[in-house]
Amino acid sequence: MSSIWELDFYSRPILDENNKKVWEVVICESPDGITQDVKSLFRYTQYCPSTQVNSVWLRTALEEAIKESKQQPTRIRFFRRQMSNMIIKACKDAGIPALPSRKTLLLNQWLLERLEKVYPNEPGYQGGTNPSVRLDAPLPQRLPDALEMEQWGFVTLKASDFADMPEWEIGFGESFPLDLANISPDTPIPGVLLFSQRALPIAAWMSGLELAWLKFDNGSQGARLVLETGATESWVVANTRNPQQLEQAENFEKAKKKANGVHFIGVQSNPESESFAGFWLLCEVSLP
Repeated sequence: MSSIWELDFYSRPILDENNKKVWEVVICESPDGITQDVKSLFRYTQYCPSTQVNSVWLRTALEEAIKESKQQPTRIRFFRRQMSNMIIKACKDAGIPALPSRKTLLLNQWLLERLEKVYPNEPGYQGGTNPSVRLDAPLPQRLPDALEMEQWGFVTLKASDFADMPEWEIGFGESFPLDLANISPDTPIPGVLLFSQRALPIAAWMSGLELAWLKFDNGSQGARLVLETGATESWVVANTRNPQQLEQAENFEKAKKKANGVHFIGVQSNPESESFAGFWLLCEVSLP
């Protein structure tokens, strides 16, 4: 059975006997569906001395994780851009493609849990933050002309409605167990539906991206819906020009916040369609 892994390799708020930061690789299996049992997903950690931080050490750790899990992942996601060269090389040497992605929900939660419950119990623990290097993101791009939709709109479903998601007719898509978001079954989940006669090509193109989350951006470039992908990429999905759209977009953001970041985006040929060319359950998170 194929799987995708999420990986982080970075220094932790722990000092060794030489007063140097201890590094750690953290690996977990990505959930692959709404009904996935999160507790059954593979997890692996290993500390790394600061003197051995390189792609060779990371490759060895990856190979040990593969041996422990008894399966090799089809690809690896990582969100920490400043570690791109080292992670990509280590994964390539281990025969696994790696790609920058902010679709690392389980990994993010596990790192926060380790910050609260694991690292404080380690010798040499240093309280406070363990800052990550922040790199500037490029401005959102326009969607390719061939992928522009004819119509779009905001919609809302209850969290309990997603229990039937495995039965929906979906061409391309991805989801995760809502238990990860810690929301109740009656929580309203906001979403956006895109309609186009070219629904299937649009969904196929989107499936080739690492979809992170959808957000309403009302900044200096104007009010618009922006789809965040990969580690830094973003795309202008639609401009919100009239007062009604602006109000709906603001309500979308409020509902998303109440749902702990959970939302969705769907692609259909028309509003009457009962199937989806594409449907993605997403969650906006704060990266460590």
